[in-house]
Parts: sequence; C-alpha cells; structure tokens
Amino acid sequence: MKLCLAPNPGLMTLEGTNTWILPGGVVIDPGPLDDGHLARVREAAGEVTLVLLTHGHQDHSEAATAFDCPVRAWDDGFCAAGGAPLVDGESVAGLRVLHVPGHTSDSVAFWYAASSSLFTGDTVLGRGTSVVAHPDGALAPYLTSLQRLRTLVENEGVQELLPGHGPTVTKPAEVLDFYLTHREERLAQVRAAVAAGATTAQDVVERVYADVDRALWPAAERSVRAQLDYLAR
Repeated sequence: MKLCLAPNPGLMTLEGTNTWILPGGVVIDPGPLDDGHLARVREAAGEVTLVLLTHGHQDHSEAATAFDCPVRAWDDGFCAAGGAPLVDGESVAGLRVLHVPGHTSDSVAFWYAASSSLFTGDTVLGRGTSVVAHPDGALAPYLTSLQRLRTLVENEGVQELLPGHGPTVTKPAEVLDFYLTHREERLAQVRAAVAAGATTAQDVVERVYADVDRALWPAAERSVRAQLDYLAR
C-alpha cells in the first residue's frame, strides 16, 4: 500500500488529498487533475486498473477518469468506463464497502482486512474534525456512520484509519470516541446559542465558533445548518 499526497493543501484539505494505492493498481481517491500528481500515481501503481471514490467532492474525484480504467463510486454519476455503483457490504479488490453517509450522502469507507486498515475519506480526518456538508450532508446519518465505524473498530480489530486528508490515525477507537463526543458537545452549544437568542446559522457560528479561524466560518455555518436541521427534526 502506498500514499501519494496531492499538491492541493488548504484549510479544508490540510496537507492535501491523500491518494491511496493498493496492490493490483487499485487507486482510492485520485484527487485533483494535476499532471505531476497523476504521474506519481501512475509510477507508484504501475498500471491503474480500478479507481474507487470515497465520495464525489472535487478534491477527491476530479482525476477519476484520467487513467482509462473503470471508476466506481456510490453515486452512479461519478462511475465511468463500465464501473458500477458501489453497494454497501460488497467486496471489491479485497476491500469491504461501507456506506457511511453524513459528510456527504454518497460517502463510503473501505475496510481492508489484509492490513487491518480502514479508509475513511472525509468521514474521519487525520487531524481535526470533518464538516457535515449541509444540505447534502446530514447530522443524523453522520452520527450513525461514526457509530458504525466505531463498532467495526471494536469487532474487526481495526489498527489504523487512513483518511482522505491528514496523517494516519493509529488510535482509531480513541479518535472515533472523540468525534462522537465532539458532536454531542457541539449540539449542546448550538442548543444553548439558540436559547440565548441566536436566530440564524450565522448567529450561532459567531457565538459557538468565536475561537475558530474566520476563514473556516463558511464551513462551520454549513455544519451549523446541519445541526439546526437535526435539532428541528
């Protein structure tokens, strides 16, 4: 298994998109359409035989069709070259597919039993926490997905999380527990902000995310909209 880091660092992408290469030329999340990055992926893979997407966001999927091979994703709009949509629980190229909606409705994770590794896309990052990308993403399914991954870690002995951005997570149970606790804490803060008079998502962001870099406030507002929708339901 090899990692090719895409040259697209940023506030949301951290060091860049992690493109993972498995034996047999299987590529997970080929990343942006950057010639240098694609050349490194081809060199590491030898021959790319299959592209798998954890979700359709451009920083993961833009280069999906650059390798002249089947592309598979949960959303059939991203499938290409004869690649069929992914199915929850199926096995593909030694990976088990797990539908984990929340960050986006089409998010999937891949359990790789051969190395006790779990590819998490943007559902769990290597550093910090993920955005629930409202309106496509939603908090209720995200919480369910986090719990599903936590159960998998417990039952299957997952040793590491290989995220779409950031470093490898070597304490998967601890990090997933943190994610679940963090979401509950944020919900409590949002409830308190609304009780104190916040009437819009922006109002909530200004109260709850006051200590967060303002450049991240637009992303925070999307998560707050998902939280407000969750509380309203």
